[in-house]
Amino acid sequence: METIAIGLTIPLLGTMLGSAFVFFMKDEMPERVQKTLLGFASGVMVAASVWSLLIPAMEMEEAKGAWSMFPASIGFLLGIGFLLMIDELTPHLHIGNDKPEGPRSRLSRTAMLALAVTIHNLPEGMAVGIVFAGAQDSASGLSLASALAVSIGIAIQNIPEGAIISMPMRAEGNSRWRAFMLGSLSGAVEPIGGLAVVLLASLMIPVLPYMLAFAAGAMLYVVVEELIPEASAGKHTNLSTIGFAVGFVLMMVLDVVLG
Repeated sequence: METIAIGLTIPLLGTMLGSAFVFFMKDEMPERVQKTLLGFASGVMVAASVWSLLIPAMEMEEAKGAWSMFPASIGFLLGIGFLLMIDELTPHLHIGNDKPEGPRSRLSRTAMLALAVTIHNLPEGMAVGIVFAGAQDSASGLSLASALAVSIGIAIQNIPEGAIISMPMRAEGNSRWRAFMLGSLSGAVEPIGGLAVVLLASLMIPVLPYMLAFAAGAMLYVVVEELIPEASAGKHTNLSTIGFAVGFVLMMVLDVVLG
C-alpha cells in the first residue's frame, strides 16, 4: 500500500516542481519554451495512452480474438465523451484566451484558469489510479513497475504543465507565492482521483480493460482539444514538434524499461 501511496503522490510532486519555476523566471514564459513544453506534454500523454493504457486493455482481452478490441473501443469513446461533457458543463478559461468556455459564470479569471487545468489533470489522476488498481490483481498482467512508469511519466509531463500554469497566474497579477500555490493545487485532483479509483479497485477489476481505455480516451481528448492546438498556433511550432517527439520517446522508454 505504501508503494501505491507514493505512486499516487509522484504526479503532484511534478506539478509542484513545475509551479516553482515562477520563483526563478520572469513574469512571462518565453514563447519558445512554452511551445516546447506543450509539445513535450502532448508526447508524454499520447505515449502513455497508447503504451500503458490502450495496448494493455487489448492484451487483457486477447483470448477473445478479434473481439479483444471491443472493450478498448467502447472505453476509449466513453472517455472522450466524458471529458467533452465536463468541458461543456464547467466554466473555465484556457491560458492565452480571453473568452471563457462552458456556461456563464461570475468566477474570476484565476478561478476559471484553475478549473481549466483541473479538467486537464482529472484523466491523468484516473489513469494512475486505474493502473495501480490493475496492478493489485495478478490476473490483469499489470505490474507495480508498469504502474510506477505511468506515474513517473505523468509527473514528468506535469513539470512543464505546472510552469505553464503558474507563470500566467503570475502575469494575471498574483504574487509569486499565490501563483505557485494555485499551480500546485491544480494538480491536487490527480492523487485524489487516483486514490478514489484504487479504493474502488474491487469494482474496477471486472471492467479494467474498459477503464484503461476510458482513461486513454480522456487523456487524448485533452491532447487533441487543448495541448496540440495551443502548441501549433503562432510561431515556433517546430519546437513543439520536437518536444512532442522527445516526450513520446521518453514515455515509451519508461514503459518498456520499467514495465
